[in-house]
Amino acid sequence: MLNRVRVIGLGRAGRAIHDRLAEGGLTLTDEDPELVLLCVPDASIAEVAAGIPVGPWIAHVSGATMLSALDPHRRRFSVHPLQTLVRGRGAEQLDGAWAAISAETPEAMTEARDLAERLGLRSFEIADADRAIYHAAAVIGGNFLVTLHRAATELLESVGAPPEAIVPLMRRTIENGFELTGPIARGDTATVDAHLAALEARAPHLATMYRALAEATQR
Repeated sequence: MLNRVRVIGLGRAGRAIHDRLAEGGLTLTDEDPELVLLCVPDASIAEVAAGIPVGPWIAHVSGATMLSALDPHRRRFSVHPLQTLVRGRGAEQLDGAWAAISAETPEAMTEARDLAERLGLRSFEIADADRAIYHAAAVIGGNFLVTLHRAATELLESVGAPPEAIVPLMRRTIENGFELTGPIARGDTATVDAHLAALEARAPHLATMYRALAEATQR
């Protein structure tokens, strides 16, 4: 069990992680850490890791970055909170979330699982080779939800409807376990065609997205 941790990077993820570890009574220090936790942008992980003396455990919190980015360190692992984290909020953002953990040895996997538990995360193992697929799932479920919200609110605003009116519908869809309703679910192709015609005429930049999503939903 590692108790002395150096957190590098206090951005959106780093601040929430730092605060949660502090809540758990761990010693957060730059002096003789047992674990160096990299919470830096993905593109910086390899450079930062290379500048850290070999010795303590080292880990990153990226979903897409492979463990080889932590070379030359061999006592290494990763813990990726499967959660959207924003500035202005704290460690409570981690509550109820899962974490993908990766490691190359049983000892490293034990440390990864322990860190996830200390962060209040439920962990599952992801192979390094599967990171791109895993992270694609995270982007679809999180980032693309933002894209869909912005597209929907843009259309509502264009017809004088309040953009915030879409939020209860989105929340209820989640609460209903993502049960599909609407014209595609009931096979109403005429309505879908009418949507596409209207979008082509008044919001052509959204027509391609609608068509692709309609086809995926039909499948």
